[in-house]
Amino acid sequence: MIEKAIFAGGCFWCMVEPFEEKEGIISVTSGYTGGHIDDPTYDQVSGKYTGHTEAVEILFDPEHISYQDLLDIYWSLIDPTDADGQIYDRGSNYRPVIFVENAEQRVIAEKSKADLEATHLWTKPIVVPIEDSQAFWPAEEYHQDFYKKNPKRAEAMHKARNRYLAMKKFKAKFHL
Repeated sequence: MIEKAIFAGGCFWCMVEPFEEKEGIISVTSGYTGGHIDDPTYDQVSGKYTGHTEAVEILFDPEHISYQDLLDIYWSLIDPTDADGQIYDRGSNYRPVIFVENAEQRVIAEKSKADLEATHLWTKPIVVPIEDSQAFWPAEEYHQDFYKKNPKRAEAMHKARNRYLAMKKFKAKFHL
C-alpha cells in the first residue's frame, strides 16, 4: 500500500533530495498547496497572489519507511521556530506546514512536534502548523529534480541551509 505525505519547509528545491534518497520512497514531487486557486504557477505563488506554499508530496511505502521517519527528516531540514519562511527564503509562500492526510498522520505529527518541543533544542517555540491536506499542484517541470539538473547550485543551497541550521542549534545550546 502506498501512502502520501506533504511537507512545506521553504524552497522545495531543498526538500526533495533528503527524502528521495531513502529506501521506501516511491516519488517526491515539488509543488504548491494550501492556497485558494486551482493550478497555480510559480510566478503566482512566488508573487504571493494565491496563498499557496511551496511543498513536496512524498509517496512512500510504509513497509519500508514510516511516517514518523519522514517527520524526523522534515524536522532536520527546517527551522521550526520560523513561521515566515525558511532560512533565506522569506514570505508566506515559504512557510513551513505539515499537511496531514488523515487522523493517524495528525496524531503522529502532533506527537512528533511535542517530542521536538520537549528536547528544548530550540530557544523559541515550535510554530509549524499541522493542517489538513489540500489540493497539491505539481510545480512546473523545470522545478522537478532540481538537485539532479543543477547539482552545483543545489549543493551550495544545501550547504548554506545546513550551516544556518547548525548555527541556530549551536546558539540554542548556550541559551539553555
